[in-house]
Amino acid sequence: MILPPFILASASPTRRTLLDNAGLVFEVDPADIDERAAEKPLLDAGTAPDDLAIALAMIKADDVSRRHAGMMVVGADQTLELDGERFNKPQDMEAARRQLLAMRGRTHRLHAALAVARDGESLWSHVETVSLTMRDLSPPEIGHYLADVGEAALSSVGAYQIEGRGIQLFDRIDGDFFAILGFPLLPFLTFLRASETATGDPT
Repeated sequence: MILPPFILASASPTRRTLLDNAGLVFEVDPADIDERAAEKPLLDAGTAPDDLAIALAMIKADDVSRRHAGMMVVGADQTLELDGERFNKPQDMEAARRQLLAMRGRTHRLHAALAVARDGESLWSHVETVSLTMRDLSPPEIGHYLADVGEAALSSVGAYQIEGRGIQLFDRIDGDFFAILGFPLLPFLTFLRASETATGDPT
């Protein structure tokens, strides 16, 4: 089955690999927005972390869809919360160390959102929440982990990649694996199949 083509509004190599491996037809055109500026009015309004992820994903999809007439564009975003505190991607290795120290021995929630737009119009959105319980790591253990992975720790909101050495940081994970990687794939595939049916494409 050939599903409808789309534009991925993300520069994430992990998301691209997931979609390539799934055999999907897509192009990549990352959104060009200031995420911190875009989220400020949402935070000021008290937007919940899961709704914030959806809103940012839609802003990205909308931004890119306006330069690809007639094409479906999917935006993606993740937010991480720990007992009411929200984390962004660490800016440097010291910030990654502080973040991992804060999360050790505790359970945090990762919200992964997708949103699809065409010509600036919202077509679909979805958010998946995963609970992750980190081992009660010692400061030296965290230091060794960061030394091993290097600046890869700065590429994700949690400062870890569970598809790599980051899996060793955890005692328990409850939720969808693809959502942790930043792209809830199964709901998106369901949306694509429904889109194909709606257009009457027989392929």
